[in-house]
Amino acid sequence: MQLAVEIMLWTTLAIVTYCYVVYPPLIWICSRLFGRRTPAPVVSEGELPPVTLLIAAHNEEAWIRARIENALDLDYPREKLEVVVASDGSRDATAKIVKDFLDRGVRLLDYQENRGKSTTLNASVPQARHPIVVFSDANTFFEPSAVRKLARWFADPAIGTVCGRLVLTDPRKGNNVDSLYWKYETFMKKSESRLGALLGANGAIYALRKNNYVPIPADTLVDDFMIPLVARRQDGKSIIYDDEAVAWEECPSEIGDEFRRRSRIGAGGFQAIWRLLPLVSPARGWVSFSYVSHKVLRWICPFFLVTALVANAALLDSLFYLLLMLAQVAFYIISGLGNVVSGRGLAGKLFRLPAMFTSMNIALLVGCWNWLFASQRGVWQRTAR
Repeated sequence: MQLAVEIMLWTTLAIVTYCYVVYPPLIWICSRLFGRRTPAPVVSEGELPPVTLLIAAHNEEAWIRARIENALDLDYPREKLEVVVASDGSRDATAKIVKDFLDRGVRLLDYQENRGKSTTLNASVPQARHPIVVFSDANTFFEPSAVRKLARWFADPAIGTVCGRLVLTDPRKGNNVDSLYWKYETFMKKSESRLGALLGANGAIYALRKNNYVPIPADTLVDDFMIPLVARRQDGKSIIYDDEAVAWEECPSEIGDEFRRRSRIGAGGFQAIWRLLPLVSPARGWVSFSYVSHKVLRWICPFFLVTALVANAALLDSLFYLLLMLAQVAFYIISGLGNVVSGRGLAGKLFRLPAMFTSMNIALLVGCWNWLFASQRGVWQRTAR
């Protein structure tokens, strides 16, 4: 019995270590050994494809005017750029503000009922007038060249989706505050893209061929993850990451907003496991390897962490396991302190990293609960990000 508990403890700790520590350098090594860097096509102004920029919005009166002005200032041939705002049952002045731009070519799709982002996208993409659809949010702002960078890739018929880079900024100072975790995620995206195994996109900035869009279930919680992967499963076209196509967003000012966002992503992750089950098949090659390592195991890591604590608690008659238990408890105490300790130096980072790790895994547990008991729906509940 003790041996079984020890195996359980070390297996769970090994899986958590693999997900967060081993996988990132491993996928980088694999990308260098077996992947290839796909150079961006050189496209002249006349060869750029017509593009529809689709901005999904729900109660975004605080952002929508500036967002549209940002879209109209993009460095892209105006005759080839359509700007569409899809308002999903907004009850504030969102639609009224969009109407101020109708004489400048902006289109408003004003859906009266709040049905959720997935339903809004399903209804809006077929109404896009151009063959390439760029997806974005109302509180996301593009660098002038962002759409041009995304669109150039579609000169290659083998590419179906292009994901851009999202930069997070401080809402008070406006400077770049990309966290270590965000850089860590970007690092993996680059490696996975090189292997042809990029998983999904970022809803703030990505582009897709309109004729490759497959409607997703109305209750889908992580549309930017599902849409590119469902399209790829159907047409076999690649998903590319371009870090030169840049957008920026403000970080949420409230910790609670970020926690709710992460728990919603967690619920969407558990939902996606079942809907994208074929991706775990080894026959999918690098896609399967990345999906299981980067997503599936990560989503279920909270259960491994809980199991490790319980298993460790059953082995306290050994000095070694007593010390290991104390190490686990100390880690979670430091995580708690990380939510109240300030500072930008090494000490601050040493506290914030465990705090971020623990908070993310608690959010995944909450997300799993919400998914299991159907309290997490596809209808938008707006957060700061």
